[in-house]
Amino acid sequence: MNHAQLTALGRALRVLGEHGDTLSTEMPDAKLHEVKADLKRALDLLDETVTTAAPTTRCAEHPTGPVDKDAPDLCLLCETRRRLARRSKVNDSFQDSFPQGRPTAPDAGPERTTSRYGVRGDRPQPQQRWLPEMWTGQAWQLCGTPRRDKQEAELYLAAQRRTPRPSMAYRLVHEFTDYEVLRIWGTPVKVDIEPMGNL
Repeated sequence: MNHAQLTALGRALRVLGEHGDTLSTEMPDAKLHEVKADLKRALDLLDETVTTAAPTTRCAEHPTGPVDKDAPDLCLLCETRRRLARRSKVNDSFQDSFPQGRPTAPDAGPERTTSRYGVRGDRPQPQQRWLPEMWTGQAWQLCGTPRRDKQEAELYLAAQRRTPRPSMAYRLVHEFTDYEVLRIWGTPVKVDIEPMGNL
């Protein structure tokens, strides 16, 4: 959205707000037609400003990707990656417990039949990322781009802590088909959002 679009959209929304303030049961039809025209103008401005498709998933990596209703983030691509990781873990433990094939000579290694799913190296592994998060006083919030390198994420958080107005706490979260908090800097304290204790 450029500055001109932002200004025009803001003006159209302020006009709509003024209409909302003057709304009453005695409002004449001419005024309602004026409200309808202003509303249509604001919607047209929004249509011009929005250039991307609406997100179909709650996934930050694939916002417009295919949908899987059973996934927590509705993302089919990430859920497929998680399922593959779980399946490979189960397959590895199963193969260690129950070797396949005929018994061989004691000095020969165990023979395995080839799997139709390929060897483990051929299957894509789940991606791992390090998520820098900051404490807002109410909840942990992502404060930067997820990184593939742990050291880079720690350097980013160190730079965030040196800013003129740092947050009271930062943490680094390891994402690898699940989340694990690796390190926390500072002390997250729950802050009441109402002044004077909501009196």
